[in-house]
Amino acid sequence: MTTFADLGLSQKVLSAVTDAGYTVPTPIQAGAIPPALMRRDICGIAQTGTGKTASFVLPMLTLLEKGRARARMPRTLILEPTRELAAQVAENFEKYGKNHKLNIALLIGGVSFEEQDRKLERGADVLICTPGRLLDHCERGKLLMTGVEILVIDEADRMLDMGFIPDIERIAKLIPFTRQTLFFSATMPPEIQKLADRFLQNPERIEVAKPSSTALTVTQRLIASPTKDYEKRAILREIIREQTDLKNAIIFCNRKKDVADLFRSLERHGFSVGALHGDMDQRSRTNMLAGFKDNQITLLVASDVAARGLDIPDVSHVFNFDVPIHAEDYVHRIGRTGRAGRSGAAFTLVTKSDTKYLDAIEKMISKKIEWHNGDLSSLPAPAEGEKDERRGRGKGRDRDRRPAAKAAEPSHKADTANVQDSVESAEEVVATKVDSVKQERKADNRSNQGNRDKRHQSPNPANDDHRERRRNHYRDQDDGPTPIGFGDDIPAFMLIVANAKA
Repeated sequence: MTTFADLGLSQKVLSAVTDAGYTVPTPIQAGAIPPALMRRDICGIAQTGTGKTASFVLPMLTLLEKGRARARMPRTLILEPTRELAAQVAENFEKYGKNHKLNIALLIGGVSFEEQDRKLERGADVLICTPGRLLDHCERGKLLMTGVEILVIDEADRMLDMGFIPDIERIAKLIPFTRQTLFFSATMPPEIQKLADRFLQNPERIEVAKPSSTALTVTQRLIASPTKDYEKRAILREIIREQTDLKNAIIFCNRKKDVADLFRSLERHGFSVGALHGDMDQRSRTNMLAGFKDNQITLLVASDVAARGLDIPDVSHVFNFDVPIHAEDYVHRIGRTGRAGRSGAAFTLVTKSDTKYLDAIEKMISKKIEWHNGDLSSLPAPAEGEKDERRGRGKGRDRDRRPAAKAAEPSHKADTANVQDSVESAEEVVATKVDSVKQERKADNRSNQGNRDKRHQSPNPANDDHRERRRNHYRDQDDGPTPIGFGDDIPAFMLIVANAKA
């Protein structure tokens, strides 16, 4: 049996690994560490939760024992797709590098430039960052990248996604061509592999699991669900309560708005719950994640910002409130549970409009996922005249268009819980829209306070353009599917309940 002592690591690193309680490397570690120590380029592919981070942290610590960093000239560079993952890699360096005297600099958004500049002034042996913040420092003239010896691109499939290509190419031009490059990811589609080949020189490919495969320790189930959000929330609560072995769980949504709505709903129903998405400030994101790791909260409702690489070892369940649009994201989401050989469970709520996404997932992982308590055909037929929620999220409009006599008829199929949830869903929409209108009005008032007199005398087109850009930014911030009709942006006056006595 291979041990860490057989991989060629230094004595300082072996001592830290032993103190951490590890003796036997995982397959990706055993395959990647020896060639990394030989300064070979590496393309490592393995399932989430198999120790990819240590596969580059441990050899880097050994290689960095010789030499020292100079001010503003980092020796190694690690690129991460999210702030949380970057911070987690920094924690790994502190954990395994406790016997080393290395300077580690973490460059992420949400932290002041001044504090990060002070770390760079001292010289960084290890520079861990997100691409945007790194380029910001380079443009400010605070970094010289010509001393980089090792480049690590973690979660390579996401980092080399079309949105990251320009940043990665710019960064690659700033560092020496003779660098050593290490790629690690759980998925590596063929089209992304072609892009990766542009950054690797004769790489050693370590593939310890079939690309885009899921861990065998995770039990996967599908839950047939109606389309309406309040009905999906009721089904999710029922499934959560059924899990007698649930210790904690991450619940994934596709949109940031849905994260906020689901968080409020679960909180009202008495669950211990928190929320995590990309629009939160860095302090809130860090505190929320720390609270979940410390078991201060049981459920974490999150967007895909929590799907990649976060190492929370003892997550017992994952719930997909929405089927991910990109099949690769399914692998990463359910990879948050069943880590390090532990057992886990993943439940995915599927509506009839999600079948094409489900087919893509099953094709990618090359297996059929079992249904829990019946497939989509077991769902009750929608009531006559009922519309798909995706085609009209403004439920109040559809009710107003129905004849008065029919609107007054009680629904024989709706039980008390569904009526309560329907009211609850409407209240959520009203509260969200009213808050949004208030915030936008306050912002407009602040920006236009000094120009009111001038605006009355002669209209200023620049002010109109400014307000239009603000409204467009607010309208598009969720990056969700294109709405039909009003979509989520229902005018506030249409949400006001009419007074029958008036």
